[in-house]
Amino acid sequence: MTQKKKNILPCYYAFFANGMMVLVIGAILPYLIAEARIGYTVAGGLLSAFAIGNLLASFVAPLLLARIGKKISIILLSSFIPIFLMVISLVPSVPIMYLSFLFIGVGRGSVSIVNNMVATENDASTSEINLLHTMFAVGAFLAPFLTVLYITFGLNWKYVIYTVVILLVISTFGYRKFPNQTEEKIVVLHKSDKEKSFLKNFDFYVVSLILFFYLGVENCVNGWFVTYFKSSGIMSDSYATNLVSITWFLIMIGRLSNSYISRMISKQKLILINCMCSTIFFLLLISTQNLVIITIAVAGLGFFFAGIYPTCIANAGEFIKGSNMGMAIFLAIAALGGIIMPQIVGILADNIGITGAIGFLIISIVLMCTFAVINLIKNKVVDTSK
Repeated sequence: MTQKKKNILPCYYAFFANGMMVLVIGAILPYLIAEARIGYTVAGGLLSAFAIGNLLASFVAPLLLARIGKKISIILLSSFIPIFLMVISLVPSVPIMYLSFLFIGVGRGSVSIVNNMVATENDASTSEINLLHTMFAVGAFLAPFLTVLYITFGLNWKYVIYTVVILLVISTFGYRKFPNQTEEKIVVLHKSDKEKSFLKNFDFYVVSLILFFYLGVENCVNGWFVTYFKSSGIMSDSYATNLVSITWFLIMIGRLSNSYISRMISKQKLILINCMCSTIFFLLLISTQNLVIITIAVAGLGFFFAGIYPTCIANAGEFIKGSNMGMAIFLAIAALGGIIMPQIVGILADNIGITGAIGFLIISIVLMCTFAVINLIKNKVVDTSK
C-alpha cells in the first residue's frame, strides 16, 4: 500500500461514520421534538447550532493543527461527536442541547477540513475526491434504515445514537496512525498561511457561494425533510424515513458516476449540470403530493446533489492548494449557508407551516444555479484568453 493510500484510508471510514451521524440527527429529530417538547423554531436552532459548530471548526482546527499537530488535533476534535451525542441521548435542557449540537458541529467540521486537506495534500484527483465523499453517502444511506429497523423491533431512537457513537469512537481511534507535525512543518504551515492570494481570486468566492447555497438546501434536506414528509400526511413514518435513505443511496450512486464522468468533462461544467438538474427535481418535489412523483423527485434530487460538494472541493483546490487556511476559509463560507437556512425554515414553519417553509428554499437553489453559471462562464473566458 502506498503512503498516499495509508494517509487517506482513515478519512474514508471517518466520512462513513460522519455520514451516518448527520442523517441520524435528521431521522431522530421528530422523536427529539416530541420527547423534549420543543417547537420547530427551537429544533431549527439546534440544526443551526450544528452548522455554527461547522463554521467554528474553520477557525479552531487550523489553529490546533499548527500548534499541536494533525494527529492530536483531529483525535481531540473528532471525539466531541460521540461525547455530545451521548449527552443528547439524555434529552437535557434546551441550552445543553444547543451546546451539544454546537460541539458536534465543531467535531464534524474538523473531520471535513482534515479529510479534505489530506486529500488535496496527497494530490487526490476529482475522481478520488468523489470516491472519498461517496463513503459519506454510504453512511448517510444506511442511517435512516437503521433508525426504522430499531423502531420496528421496539428499540427507541436512543439505541440508534448508541450504535453511531460506537462507530464514531472507532473513527476517532483510526486517526492514531496519522503522522504528527514536527516543529519544522509547523513553521512551514505558518508561512503558507501568509500566502493568501486566493482571497483576491474572484473564482474562489464564486465556488464558495455555490457551496454556501447548496449546503443551505442540503442541511435542510438532512434535518427537516423527515419532519416535512411526516407532516404532509401522505406517507407513513417509516416510508418518510426510508425516503431520505433513498436520497442518499442515489447520492452514493451519483458520486460514483461523477467520479467517472469527471474524467471526461470539466469541473465547472459538471457542477452546473448537477445544480440545474437538482433544481428541476427540487421544484418537482415541493410542487406535488403524489407519492410516486415525490419518490422519483427525491431519487433525482439525490443523484444530482451527489457531485456538487466534492466537485466544488476539487474546483477550489486550484485556488487554495499550498495554504493551510485556504480549505478552512472555503468551508467556513460554505458553512454559513447551512447555519442560516435551517433556522429560517424553523421560524417560518412555526408561522406559516412546514410546507411553506420548505418552499422558501427555492431562493437558495436558484442562487446556487446562478453562481454555477458564472463559474462556467468565467472558466470559458480564462480558457479563451490563454
